[in-house]
Amino acid sequence: MGALWGINRSVARVHALLMATEGALSLEEIAERLQISKGNASMSLRELRTFGVVRQVEVAGDRRDFYVTEPDVWTMFFRILRERKRREFDPTLDAIHHLLAQPGARGEVRGRLEQMAELLTTVEGVVNRFLQDPASSRAALAFVAGLPFPGKRRKR
Repeated sequence: MGALWGINRSVARVHALLMATEGALSLEEIAERLQISKGNASMSLRELRTFGVVRQVEVAGDRRDFYVTEPDVWTMFFRILRERKRREFDPTLDAIHHLLAQPGARGEVRGRLEQMAELLTTVEGVVNRFLQDPASSRAALAFVAGLPFPGKRRKR
C-alpha cells in the first residue's frame, strides 16, 4: 500500500513491521528482520518519525534505541495526511498561484490554471477543516461511507 501512496519501499516495510509487532524493536532487530542495512533502517525510521507515526522509546536495562508505531490507526492517518499536505499539496498550490501572478499565461492556459487554483483552493479548505477536528472528520467519513458511527459496533 505504501508504494501506491508514493512511500519509499523500505519506509513502508519498516512501518509494516512495527505495526505487526507487539512491543518495541531496536534498530538492529528491524534491519535483521527486514534484511536491510542499519543505515537504511535508520533513514526509514527518521522518515517515519518525521511523519509522527513512529516514536523512539526506552527499554529498561537496554541502552539501545527502540521504536514503536502509533497505536491508533486513525491518528496515524491524520498525521500522514497533514504531512503529505505540507510536503506535496501546499507547494503545488503555491506554484500555481505564483504562475497566475506572472504576466505570461493567457487565454485557455490561464483559464486552466485559474480552474486548477480554484479546485486546489477548495480541496485545501476541505482538508484544513478535516484536519482541524479528526474526531468529527472520522464521523463524517463514516457517514459518507454509510458505515456506523465510529466507536459503535455493527450487529452481526
